[in-house]
Amino acid sequence: MLINKFIFKAIFVLGFFFFQFEASAQDGPVEIQIDANEELGPMKPIWAWWGYDEPNYTYMKDGKKLLSEIASLSPVPVFVRAHSLLVTGEGTHALKWGSTNAYTEDEHGNPIYDWTIVDKIFDTYIERGMKPFAQIGFMPKALSSKPEPYRHYWKPGAAYNNIYTGWAYPPKDYKKWAELVYQWVKHSIERYGKEDVESWYWELWNEPNIGYWQGTTEEYIKLYDYTADAVKRALPTAKMGGPEVTGPAWDKSEEFLRTFLDHVKSGKNYVTGKTGSPLDFITFHAKGSPKVVDGFVQMNMGAQLRDISKGFEIVASYPEFKHLPIIIGESDPEGCAACSEADYPHNAYRNGTMYASYTAASFSRKYELADHYGVNLLGAVTWGFEFENQPWYAGFRDMATNGVDKPVLNVFRMFGLMEGQRIKVNQENLDYNFIKVRDESVRGVNPDINAIASKTNNSIAIMVWNYHDINDLDVPASTVKLTIDNIPANKVLINHFRVDQELSNSYTLWKKMGSPQNPSPEQIQSLEKAGHLHLFTSPEWKNIGKGKTTLEVELPRQAISLITLSY
Repeated sequence: MLINKFIFKAIFVLGFFFFQFEASAQDGPVEIQIDANEELGPMKPIWAWWGYDEPNYTYMKDGKKLLSEIASLSPVPVFVRAHSLLVTGEGTHALKWGSTNAYTEDEHGNPIYDWTIVDKIFDTYIERGMKPFAQIGFMPKALSSKPEPYRHYWKPGAAYNNIYTGWAYPPKDYKKWAELVYQWVKHSIERYGKEDVESWYWELWNEPNIGYWQGTTEEYIKLYDYTADAVKRALPTAKMGGPEVTGPAWDKSEEFLRTFLDHVKSGKNYVTGKTGSPLDFITFHAKGSPKVVDGFVQMNMGAQLRDISKGFEIVASYPEFKHLPIIIGESDPEGCAACSEADYPHNAYRNGTMYASYTAASFSRKYELADHYGVNLLGAVTWGFEFENQPWYAGFRDMATNGVDKPVLNVFRMFGLMEGQRIKVNQENLDYNFIKVRDESVRGVNPDINAIASKTNNSIAIMVWNYHDINDLDVPASTVKLTIDNIPANKVLINHFRVDQELSNSYTLWKKMGSPQNPSPEQIQSLEKAGHLHLFTSPEWKNIGKGKTTLEVELPRQAISLITLSY
């Protein structure tokens, strides 16, 4: 039996590498054609949204540093969503835990409001020109209908369901909950001003269709009515939404989302007794599903895109809501940012360029799916921040490790250079389009080599990626031939930025250093420099003939290029 297993393994590995050899044996370059005259719509900064579980990391050393970098890469204010903003505790933090002590009660059951820690979190955002995507949750201990046990002590490798403790339960008094919400919004106006708070987004809870909500669907709807009413009483022009369900493609999730939308449209409001509830935007979550297959990480972008597609389809089926902004409240390759690579080997994609190329390819398809369903996609929250005082490159889903940027953050820097109008990328001769990736993921012989492009009055930007669900980098680079037509200039300045195994990649340098867990100050300085976005070639001027030019790029597997033409 052992011999048979060995032979099977050997056959699989040989077959796999033959598959990869065939994948690299494309006939000639991959040709991508872009027409600057064919506008598709605004290049909305749907990527300028971030979130994380641990709110108290916000004002810690590396948290503040990363927030500053995220704010600086975006031409528009970045929105930030964090869990546990109403959780009881003295600002303690741990993996998948945080607290603010915003609400307690005296011995007579009278409310005590303390906004000190919440203010510290929001001040950190506001100081950087960012804006809260204010998550109203979770349940303070004094209001929880099942307060004990209240705090969890989860760690990677432990059962995930252990996190659902007293903070996840409905309130024992909905009116006290509503007053808490009212006081929070009122306090925010007093501290930050009405105009600023009007630009925020307020939402209730997180993933109430799974363990994060230990009540029923109807109890969540009741909580939403009380919450929305309180927000609007404090600020009638505030933007309120929900329900932040996860996995719209799951049957029970679809049922939850539709039940919520039906109530908002025509149900009896628990507070006012009137028909319907306020709803200014709609939220849901979408996650991929990687796994390890015979030693290789195999991503599943299709699973994430199917969730997004189903969520868009559901919203589009309601004429009353189709125009409303949609925020994908968490949009990621899988579901647990705090689950490290050591305990969950399928998370090995996170430190290197696979996370980066996945991000480039998946965000492009979010735009296309929104076009396909005719819905108003406003944002897609990347649930990946940083984990304070953890081992270097521990394999968490984060943007930086110990203050050093990972390759994935440089893709967002690239998106930050893409403004104006999206323009058409001709995909007729390419191996993948958004429908095929949604339905099949990227499992074919050839990789997904594709692009997204934008233009302003004086520039064109093209992001190109070479992505495959199988994280094998030992394949030759692909030649990509870009043809850009209808360039309104006779001469352009070309800048070529790159994320690959060498450039804009602190992780590769760290491994070359010997993977130190206590790098020297000089090593840290080198890692920080390597973590920034770098040019692949020197800037060059190029003459344009008849408004058209062709560029050839050698693009390695899991690499991303951003090429800008300025005029």
